[in-house]
Amino acid sequence: MFDYMTAQEAAEKWNVSLRWVQRLCKENRIEGVLNINRVWLIPKDAKKPADKRRKSEKLIKN
Repeated sequence: MFDYMTAQEAAEKWNVSLRWVQRLCKENRIEGVLNINRVWLIPKDAKKPADKRRKSEKLIKN
């Protein structure tokens, strides 16, 4: 069986807001996420998705 963490636990682990993690889950940007009875379950080994709001360093320097 896979080990899961809640959205709140992921927010604390990744140092982001709970709402941001919920949004990532809703947009299917976290692999293996489950929504059971309005609770997001995220695999414990899931990696924090890249923030699409920020451009890469190469683009900023140009």
